[in-house]
Amino acid sequence: MVGLGFQATECHVPVHCGYPSLRGTTLSRNVIRRLVQLYVGLALYGASSALLVDAGLGLEPWGVLHQGLARLTGLTIGTVSIIVGAAVLLLWIPLRQRPGLGTVSNVFVIGIAMDATLGLVPAVHGLPGRIPLMAAGILLNGAATGLYISARFGPGPRDGLMTGLHRLTGLSIRLSRTAIEIAVVATGFALGGTLGVGTVVYALSIGPLAQIFLRVFALPEPAAGPALPALATAQAILPE
Repeated sequence: MVGLGFQATECHVPVHCGYPSLRGTTLSRNVIRRLVQLYVGLALYGASSALLVDAGLGLEPWGVLHQGLARLTGLTIGTVSIIVGAAVLLLWIPLRQRPGLGTVSNVFVIGIAMDATLGLVPAVHGLPGRIPLMAAGILLNGAATGLYISARFGPGPRDGLMTGLHRLTGLSIRLSRTAIEIAVVATGFALGGTLGVGTVVYALSIGPLAQIFLRVFALPEPAAGPALPALATAQAILPE
């Protein structure tokens, strides 16, 4: 073969022979899937919060605060959500929390999706329409939570605040979360936020719903390197 001007070569690694690496392709697809899951989850979370606003039967704890501040300032509830999320994220600095892509995206995507949904969904009047809208909002919120947490790009600003306080003070996650959300709900209600049966139903159902959807949307763990297991994250930030 050498006499004919050819050089015999031997190749054992596909990427060195001009073929794409199968492992690299798999990792790229996994990252793309996680990104899609993250942003779809955050957008649906914002949409679900908007449905609870339209239902008018009570919001999730932070939603009560956002609505109260929106009524006080005249800003849209989505804009207030972004401002509050950014302010909470600043509190991560003294708590020595490290934000991820999902943390920063959470601040903006949810607020934008809320305002967009509120602009598209017509107002609903009467309990026969408001009750199903509330139920749809809570169910969609559980699915959205499972989607974006399973993507493993970091917790939301408010969730990180709770875990940061737990680490700083030694208080249990449950006690840290309860104390913060009582303060948030009380402040929001005093400012005119909607507190009602939807708030109670949300508090009782969001944990079980999110756990179900975390399993539905679970992604395979990376073969090597640090991982952020979705179920472990959920145990820290979801109500028990």
